[in-house]
Order: sequence, then structure tokens, then C-alpha cells
Amino acid sequence: MTSTAVITGAGSGIGLAAARALAVAGWDVVATARRPEASEALQALAAELPAVTLRSLDVTSDESVAACIGAVLAERGGIDLLVNNAGAGHRGTLEQLSLDELAASLQLNFFGVARVTKAVLPGMRAARSGRVITVTSLNGVVALPFSDAYNAGKFAVEGLMESLAAVMREFGVFVSVLEPGPVNTPFFAHVGGHVHDIPADDPYRDLITRFNGRLAAMGAAGQSAQSVGEVIRDIAADPAPALRYQSSDQARGLVAQKLIDPTGTSVVHETGKLLQP
Repeated sequence: MTSTAVITGAGSGIGLAAARALAVAGWDVVATARRPEASEALQALAAELPAVTLRSLDVTSDESVAACIGAVLAERGGIDLLVNNAGAGHRGTLEQLSLDELAASLQLNFFGVARVTKAVLPGMRAARSGRVITVTSLNGVVALPFSDAYNAGKFAVEGLMESLAAVMREFGVFVSVLEPGPVNTPFFAHVGGHVHDIPADDPYRDLITRFNGRLAAMGAAGQSAQSVGEVIRDIAADPAPALRYQSSDQARGLVAQKLIDPTGTSVVHETGKLLQP
């Protein structure tokens, strides 16, 4: 019997690449997006690979999550793998951000993950099997400047999944997080917040303008979405997956640096380079 995988945020980038990699590997893939009909690439993938089915899913809506996950469970009898990938970046340091901006970012990047995961766990627990792979980010381990809201959501997701991992393993369910560094996808083009048209009297204007330029260049030089999708495929195939993975040597190096430096001094020094002329 073919195993079923549900992927959130599959309209482009990592989610789209994961849908392809898993379908080619033999998974029955339910690729979701808020508006799957708006993604030509996702429509083309479903036309090319019969194992890929498209569904609408807004991870910020209780009703949408209940409807989508409920329909998949009714049709397939169970969900064997959840790939939490939906999310979006947001730029700005705390003084620049409104509380509404912070809340909206957390609603998508943290509560969206929690909402979908909570919906699939009962079935996995009852079956005493299943996988949850959450694409967090290097930002979930190393906080980059001017990414306060995004960092907060990703750090929160890391804590949620690390806590869940030990408990769910008692029920035969493996929980993993994947922490990519820069990836060459539309993600950087869709980042919200303080990216363009920074007011001339904003005291952070020069610093954030410099940072935004550096991040755009890093994204353009980043690894391919395909390579990250293949890592997700490999985690899903591992009979005893680990809690934490990185998808590049660069990400592994920074995570290792963070974990061996209890003061955080070296990390602040490293990330501060992104603000220098």
C-alpha cells in the first residue's frame, strides 16, 4: 500500500521540490497551498506525476486545516508523513515592527505549523507510526539581524518540535526539523516588512538597507530547492530519523558554532558581519 504524504506550502520553492522528490520516490503526495490553482508549476507537477494530488490549505485557518486534513484522512485512511513547509519571511527590527506585524508572522510561521501538526497527530498516534518533518530554517537556530519576527516564529517551532519528539517517539511517531541556510527560491522576493522604501528618517535605514542587499545576494547564491527536497525525501526514508538536520555544509557549520558557544559571543560577531559596510 502506498504511503501518503501531506506537504504544506507546496506552491513553489522547497515545498514544490519536496512534492516532486517524494512522488518520484513512491509516495502518494497531497501537495497543498492556499491557492494551488495560482501555481503553474504545481499544476504542471500534478499533470506530470499522477501520484501528486492538489488541495487548498490555509495553515492560518482552523476551518481550512480541519477541512483539508479531514478530507485526506477520509479518502486515504491515514497520513504517514507531514511536511510542514508553509511560511514567509518578515524584515524589521523590534522598534520598527508593530505588534500586529509580529502577530501575523507568528500566526503563519508558528501557529500554522502547530495547527496542522495537531490535526495529524491523533491518527499517527493511533496507528503508532508516522513522520513529521518541519522545515524551520537556519533562523530557527541562529537569529539573523532585522529578522526579529521571523526568528521568533522559527525559534518557537524548534522548541515545539523538540518537545514533541520525545513524547511522540513513545507512540512510534518520529519528529524531525530541517534547517536550511540560504536557498535560491522565490522566498526572498516575497519577504514582507521593511524591505523597500525605508523612510529617510528611519534610524535603522542604512543598516537594514545593507542587510537586505546582503540577504538577496545570499539567496541568489544559495543551494537549490531540489537539493533540499531530496534531503526531505531521505529523512522520510530513514527508518530511525534524527531530530535535527541541516541541508548544507554552511548551515551545519553555523549550527555547530551555536551549540558549542554557551556565551553566544561568536554567533553575534558572525551575524554582525551582515551589517558592516
